[in-house]
Order: sequence, then structure tokens, then C-alpha cells
Amino acid sequence: MGLFSTYCTDFCRIKIRDRVFFNKDYDANAFRLSLFTLIVSHIQLLIGLLLYFTSARFDLWNDLGVGEVMKNSNIRLYLVEHPSINILAVALITIGYSKHKKKLISEPKYRTIAVFYSGALVLILSRIPWNVWPY
Repeated sequence: MGLFSTYCTDFCRIKIRDRVFFNKDYDANAFRLSLFTLIVSHIQLLIGLLLYFTSARFDLWNDLGVGEVMKNSNIRLYLVEHPSINILAVALITIGYSKHKKKLISEPKYRTIAVFYSGALVLILSRIPWNVWPY
């Protein structure tokens, strides 16, 4: 499920980029795609927060303390960096979606979505713990 929101964000970014370069009007499909990405990212955030607060790793805050958590880069990745950066990425998606609704012309709508969704995609991809996945 984790990569599903990444794929949605990337797919939306690619579709928006193609529409900007070919000067297409903002249509219902583009609206649905950006809304779908917004909804999926929020669902992913809720699932992630639920897993974060119910996982055994969350107990490391009490067991080790803040100082030890911040000293260990692997634990810090899971307890601090990954959640905070992904919350920021979902906030970027939400801000981009809200800002694009206020635009009246197609090109600024696409540009707003492209900038904010691309920034969110970069943030999401930067905090995925790639080293723990089997090849």
C-alpha cells in the first residue's frame, strides 16, 4: 500500500506535465486524477499514522529516550524523519490541490498541481527506507 500513493502521485505528475506541454484544457479527467491522488495520499497518511502509533518501534521513545533516538540514524529514520517528511508531503499535496482550484485558466492550474505534487513526490521518495527491501 505504501508505494500505491507514490505511484498515484507520480502518475498524476506525468499526466499533468504532458497536458502542460501540449496546452490541453483542464478537463474533468485532470480534476479526477488530482482528486484521486489527494484522497489516496490522505488514506495512506491515516494508515501510516495508525501503524506508527501501534508499532513496537513506537515504544523505543520510552525505552531509549529522545537523545538516544536522535543519535541512532536508523531509529531516527523510522521514528522522526519518515513520519514528519511524509506528513509534510501530504500537506504539499493538499496545498497544491487547494491552490489549483482557485485558478481560472488551465495552464496555471496545471503548473500549480505539477509543482506541489512533484515536490511531494520527491519528499516521499526521499524517506522510503530503500535499504531494508529485498532485491
